[in-house]
Amino acid sequence: MSYYLIKLFLSAGVIVVVTEIAKRNNAAASIIHSLPLTSLLAFIWLYTETKDSALIGRHAFGTFWFVLPTLPMFVLMPLLIRKLGGFWPALITGIILTVALYALTMRLLKLAGVEL
Repeated sequence: MSYYLIKLFLSAGVIVVVTEIAKRNNAAASIIHSLPLTSLLAFIWLYTETKDSALIGRHAFGTFWFVLPTLPMFVLMPLLIRKLGGFWPALITGIILTVALYALTMRLLKLAGVEL
């Protein structure tokens, strides 16, 4: 049980640290946020629990393909915030766009014979 609490607090701590830094220095927070911290933590926790390097490799490969459909949201958020009148409408639109791009990515990967 304590292992899971450590995982929870370390993983959540990353989010808290990034949001607190963003309040003071957006550029520094953006750099930290752009790091694949969630992926790195997931790799570490998964390897610690399974010792399965091949699983980590497959997970990294799949993560690569699913990072791509998220990128347009980051580019479009400033525009969506201005055009849609605020954060929440922009976020909802960004999520819908990302889900649609995930579906497209999965279809294209299947057509290309890429197995995740």
